[in-house]
Amino acid sequence: MHISISHKYICPECNQEYTNIYYGWCKPCNSKHFQNDLNKWTSGNDKIDKFIQDAQLNANRNWDVIEWIPYDRFKDVKQIDIENQQWKRYREEEEKEVALKNPETHSYMMVLDYATDGNLREYLKNNFNNINWLQKLYYLWDLSSRLSKLIGANLNSPEKKNIFGVLPYIAPEVLSGDEYTKAADIYSFGIIVYEIVTGFPPYPDIPHDKNLAMKICNGLRQKIPFHTPKLITRMIMRCWDARVTHRPTFKEYEDYFYEAKNKDSEIVIQIKKAEEFSENQESTNTTTTITTPLDNQTHPQAIYTSRLLDYSNLLKPKNEENFERELVELTKSMSNLCPSNSDLIIHISFLIQ
Repeated sequence: MHISISHKYICPECNQEYTNIYYGWCKPCNSKHFQNDLNKWTSGNDKIDKFIQDAQLNANRNWDVIEWIPYDRFKDVKQIDIENQQWKRYREEEEKEVALKNPETHSYMMVLDYATDGNLREYLKNNFNNINWLQKLYYLWDLSSRLSKLIGANLNSPEKKNIFGVLPYIAPEVLSGDEYTKAADIYSFGIIVYEIVTGFPPYPDIPHDKNLAMKICNGLRQKIPFHTPKLITRMIMRCWDARVTHRPTFKEYEDYFYEAKNKDSEIVIQIKKAEEFSENQESTNTTTTITTPLDNQTHPQAIYTSRLLDYSNLLKPKNEENFERELVELTKSMSNLCPSNSDLIIHISFLIQ
């Protein structure tokens, strides 16, 4: 039996099938090229050279390749410069804007994709009205997936008691003096979910001071808009629970987002209703409109940059009086809607196919 393989899957150099058809990558040929070029460059550090060489020789696709860029190839080095750094890569037609770490020194640099839309807050401020619910869910899946892989180490540091960060994103138990844990990251994740869902940063209209820290420890949480899908509301509230052991894990949410395969799942139905509500708000001439990030005015003492926080004598964190009751009611309502799975089920895989 003779099987014909399309020429587009054949390496033109060795006439063998690509080892990675999707990326058009021939590992033997590329490894040979990298091997021939090993004596043409050096970082000056044997360990770094070995690390880069191993990455090149074992690469299974172009994304796996790391290369050493001599400092004299950098032009017009500034703190941020994206105008002239269009580097030639494996796929020449795909130019990348880049930014450099520690640009004012001659230390080792990593060339990374430049975030052209700025940080999350700037991106939401400029693009929120153009982001639909399915896109929001994709962002949340991507974020939970990456954090699930990133946060695997023991974060406890008994020798370090200082609190450094952005006040609204810090878990109440950390503010009150407890050690930093993975559960504290889940609380912060809940704040980010709120920000992606609403487009607003947390507590934008009040000073970020000890008074706010006290209120957070006493159960203050941001109000989640009523038109938010209930499954998302429950997700955020679980992250914000002052009872640390009641919070979920990143892996749990990653699995929720990715593994469900039913396009007719309850979350999709809720999303459609939320989008219909938004469309109706836009099409009707009513005074009851949804505020957008563009309308938001930030208090001059609302600080969204990391700083050292020294708040002593804060009370042990607790939930607001009605918080736990509302969370129980949400959980029961979700159980009635999804009798086969009372937990959060979100179909996201069709977004990334």
